Amino acid sequence: MRLRRLRLFAGHLWNIWIWQIVPHLAHMLSPPRNPIQAVFSWPEQPPELSPRVALFVHFDGRGNVRPYVLGYLEALRAAGISVVFVSNTGRLKPEAIESLKPLCAGILVRRNVGYDFAAMREGLSHFGLPRANTEMLVIANDSVYGPLRPLNELLNKIDFEKADFWGATESWQSRYHLQSYFLVAGPALLAHPAWSSFWESVMSVPSKRWVITRYEVGITQWMIRQGIRCAAVFRYHDLVHDIDPTLLVRDDKIDPQEIDPVLIMRRRHARRIRNFYVGRTALNPTSDLWRQLLLAGFPFIKRELLRDNPTGVPDVMEWREVVAQTSGADIATIERDLQLVVRNTAP
Repeated sequence: MRLRRLRLFAGHLWNIWIWQIVPHLAHMLSPPRNPIQAVFSWPEQPPELSPRVALFVHFDGRGNVRPYVLGYLEALRAAGISVVFVSNTGRLKPEAIESLKPLCAGILVRRNVGYDFAAMREGLSHFGLPRANTEMLVIANDSVYGPLRPLNELLNKIDFEKADFWGATESWQSRYHLQSYFLVAGPALLAHPAWSSFWESVMSVPSKRWVITRYEVGITQWMIRQGIRCAAVFRYHDLVHDIDPTLLVRDDKIDPQEIDPVLIMRRRHARRIRNFYVGRTALNPTSDLWRQLLLAGFPFIKRELLRDNPTGVPDVMEWREVVAQTSGADIATIERDLQLVVRNTAP
């Protein structure tokens, strides 16, 4: 018992060091950086934008725009959304820029200083967002594959009468927050001082931990403290309760040697989710609850999950079957991208 308490205490100290002290040191020791890091913009004049706008943040170290990203941009445009594209690459290849022009109202290329949130801040400033006619502002990025089903199915579930700030999913890891790969602000929030004051506070800090704690988690926490109503389309506790109960029943009459290993992994993960739920330990919905999300109508699958599976989700090898079951989407673009990025494993 004493050893267990010591380990818990050591883990607590480690979390404080990693999530609080290190980011603050990085912030204090980093020199002030110019928030304007643009190296290219198109068009020369401010573009016309519809009342529904998406600011899409991108990164590719080789200056490319991958086909799955173009598919996402096309889906946004098909949903009646004007897209402004902000790339953190420092340099986009000419052919990449040309592939973007038919899909985007505006393009901004900047140096990767300050990660995604610095890019968001500069994009909002550069394109003058929100504008007087802006009714909905989507902030999205290239960290997901999809959409695997019509994007309006997701957008139609967003009700600005119920909340002013929406995310596709919510997380309780670190602190409660809407996950930043897909955020949506409504007209009341866009006109509220809480929105502009948050973005004015964003700095180009060279610490990913700082960006996660102060900006990715911090934006939701800031909005809640300012009285802004926040909500997620796919709620965490609903997903946890959507586990197939048959996976939790053990049948001692069946020889374990005769059970399909895939079924064993599925059962293992279902039990893992429930164990974490009982222990009140928060999971990452887009990784650990990927199956429940797809079954609930979620239109994306995290690129990191298929590429790296960083949390060791044991049943992710069935993603193709679940996509076929839930949406029937063509996954050829995803397969081609995985062929380029996956190493030492089979997705």
